[in-house]
Amino acid sequence: MGIVEDHLISPAAEAKGSPEKDQQAAGVGIVLQIMMLVLSFVLGHVLRRHKFYYLPEASASLLIGNLRGLVVGGLANISNTESSIREWFNFHEEFFFLFLLPPIIFQSGFILSPKPFFSNFGAIVTFAILGTFIASIVTGTLVYLGGLTFLMYRLPLVECLMFGALISSTDPVTVLAIFQELGTDVNLYALVFGEAVLNDAVAISLYRTMSMMNRQAASGQNIFMFVLGFLETFIGSLSTGVGVGFISALLFKYAGLDIDDLQNLECCLFVLFPYFSYMLTEGLGLSGIVAILFTGIVMKHYTYSNLSEKSQQFVSGFFHLISSLAETFIFIYMGLDIVMEQHSWSHIGFIFFSIIFIVIARAINVFSCAYLVNLVRPLHRKIPMKHQKALWYSGLRGAMAFALALQSVHDLPEGHGQTIFSATTAIVVLTVLLIGGSTGTMLEALEVIGDTNEGHLGDVFERNSGYVPTTENEEEPSSGSRLKMRLKEFHRSTPSFTSLDKNYLTPFFTTQSADEEEHDDSRAGSRREGFGGHN
Repeated sequence: MGIVEDHLISPAAEAKGSPEKDQQAAGVGIVLQIMMLVLSFVLGHVLRRHKFYYLPEASASLLIGNLRGLVVGGLANISNTESSIREWFNFHEEFFFLFLLPPIIFQSGFILSPKPFFSNFGAIVTFAILGTFIASIVTGTLVYLGGLTFLMYRLPLVECLMFGALISSTDPVTVLAIFQELGTDVNLYALVFGEAVLNDAVAISLYRTMSMMNRQAASGQNIFMFVLGFLETFIGSLSTGVGVGFISALLFKYAGLDIDDLQNLECCLFVLFPYFSYMLTEGLGLSGIVAILFTGIVMKHYTYSNLSEKSQQFVSGFFHLISSLAETFIFIYMGLDIVMEQHSWSHIGFIFFSIIFIVIARAINVFSCAYLVNLVRPLHRKIPMKHQKALWYSGLRGAMAFALALQSVHDLPEGHGQTIFSATTAIVVLTVLLIGGSTGTMLEALEVIGDTNEGHLGDVFERNSGYVPTTENEEEPSSGSRLKMRLKEFHRSTPSFTSLDKNYLTPFFTTQSADEEEHDDSRAGSRREGFGGHN
């Protein structure tokens, strides 16, 4: 059965049949892909225009993919090109990680508003790194214990931890789009987006570490070495991405490309740097997702201001365009793959209890990390409980979890990967349709709708006194805890990066002062669509 399933998940590269049939299948595949993309964008526009939030764009694209799967299956059955057509439409994780995911991750970093992001970097790291690690371990442990108690299909501990890592990858695209439309509280929007930006990178690094541990379990290596390997991968990828971003800033500062005659060259070089960062890191055996994310953050903060005004407009529109196409294409592809692939639905208990376990793990993740963050914050900056509940509710699963689950089919033997893949598919569909469709109702129930639509999110964020750190001393009842006081003193020192950036980094890597850059960021932000400021 494993051979058959491997074929279904990742077909052989060599198509069966004559070249004419292969060309015919390719033509049918490309035409249907374009038609579904057009239909998805039109349908998404209609839904937004009529403010119908019960069927978000991602959910609509997923359903369109399901419809396309039925159409493709019918065409394959009535024609003599079945194998070629199915090969064209199968979801290939290599294509996902090499071509679809990089522009999405880069755009996530590129549209970050630097000031709220770096001012609240400690809170973001707490939720994204510590929180994702907690969710992965809790989910994997509960799944393993569920197997020991015969509640669900039993998997080895390391494979359970792999499942915990991949399923802890959240995809809040649907939720954040509704946040933007409804004008939810800007601090909540910032917190959700800030966590989401780093979450995928951490989840991928954790999954790869667990997968390596699974392959080398027989060697008896110390777990500490795998933890060290994870930190090495993450920090090395981060450093590589930041380094490439700084190099690009210096190149555009001193190369003198910001003139009309060289605008085409300027744009070409700017577009190539993110992919260079991604491929370089992957070639070094590190995480390209982590690298391209921080390359996007650095290039937006430093390199972008060294471009001519026309080039700034072009690169902003270009990356927004390709990331939108990639996101829509992914959800359509997922819907198609759900219909066309052979799934292991015999382990319903595994799927049912996995859903319960990830809900529990998400709650432990959010509320424990929020407690730690609030521990060092003054009273007026603590994350309120209603924001914590909204953050917990917004943890739906999406394309990243699906792609990692698809990869697990090859990484795990004896059909274990197929069980994980089927469970992940069910979880993705349920969370995207149910959580995505009920987000508007959740926001109204929690009363977290704010004034986001009155201006650019970054501007509103700066006017809001909620989560933005202040350097003045705050009066708060003492808890008598020496650790708490030390944490508060450390937290008050975090704005020092802003001073370092303003006084040293910005003058060194850009052609303008920090004040001019803040003005340009505000002006560029008014042109941006989709994600705004984030915490």
